Amino acid sequence: MPTRPARTMTVAPLDAPVGHEGTAACSVDNPASGLIREILARVGDKWSMLVIGVLHDGPLRFTELQRKIDGISHRMLTQTLRSLERDGLVTRTSYPEIPPRVEYAATPLGRSLSEPVIELARWAAAHRTDILDAREAFDAER
Repeated sequence: MPTRPARTMTVAPLDAPVGHEGTAACSVDNPASGLIREILARVGDKWSMLVIGVLHDGPLRFTELQRKIDGISHRMLTQTLRSLERDGLVTRTSYPEIPPRVEYAATPLGRSLSEPVIELARWAAAHRTDILDAREAFDAER
């Protein structure tokens, strides 16, 4: 079996601002690492990120949200909205009308998260061909 050259990746260290924890924020040595993992799991799942990104421009009704997020089921959207509401990222406002109207909106905390989420989506769009090329090269080696 031919040996493959080892792949190495060199990443320059980031200049951290004063008071920034750097990689220690992600380390098990950080006493808050459990909570950090929990929060990142919540905000990092694809549905939460998409909901936060879509609510960036203003409140939407449930059906509008579901139309704007391709592939999300009614059940998954309901669960995601409840989790985001519990974490203080989304508010649910029910209006006493007939028929009843409910709107979901990003809270100030949710809007502060939507900026990096949208930037991450822009990054993914800008680098999609690079990632696809890397996947093809990796798969070709296998």
